[in-house]
Amino acid sequence: MEQTSVQKQARVLRVLVIITFVCNLILLVFVPLLAGFRDARYDEEFWLWAVDSVPFDFWLHLLAKSWNISIWVEGWTGANGIMDPSWVVLNVFLLFCAVCTAVILWQGKRVLDTILKGNPFVMDNAKSLIRAAVCCFLISGAALVRLIWGMAYYQNIAPLLTYNALFVPIFLMGGLLFMVMSALFRQAAELKAENDLTI
Repeated sequence: MEQTSVQKQARVLRVLVIITFVCNLILLVFVPLLAGFRDARYDEEFWLWAVDSVPFDFWLHLLAKSWNISIWVEGWTGANGIMDPSWVVLNVFLLFCAVCTAVILWQGKRVLDTILKGNPFVMDNAKSLIRAAVCCFLISGAALVRLIWGMAYYQNIAPLLTYNALFVPIFLMGGLLFMVMSALFRQAAELKAENDLTI
């Protein structure tokens, strides 16, 4: 059977979602190391090596450093062994967001799978979109908590000018959009079930 144009688009989107999902999981491992770059936690020698090296060697070294448990511990405690609250909050927030976005991407893949099968109007899609909405709301809530914590910790409004402040409305709207789409899929699935019973 020949695929419709919607199924062809769904096939391309599915590949893109899977690639993004895999990249998300890979970057999840790098969170403590990449977050440490903002604090220049790594010595000048490392950065000179990184600039002079070929990209493949750099990423291999980066991967080795990320999997080194002492780097994770250093990230949580700081180079001097004292707990750095801003570092901990940043890492927990980024790890939490990475897990939530992985769930959102996986739910998107599940919806695209049903489109490829030619049967998108099923209750499972409504449930998948509800899960994606919950994850969006969780990210929005976590961003709001981090924003409030940042203003209290730094005792100024500078956190309002960061990407973190944008996460609150963006993921809130994303969650609402997923809720609307879930309601549409649920309604379509119910109508389809009624029509199937009538026939």
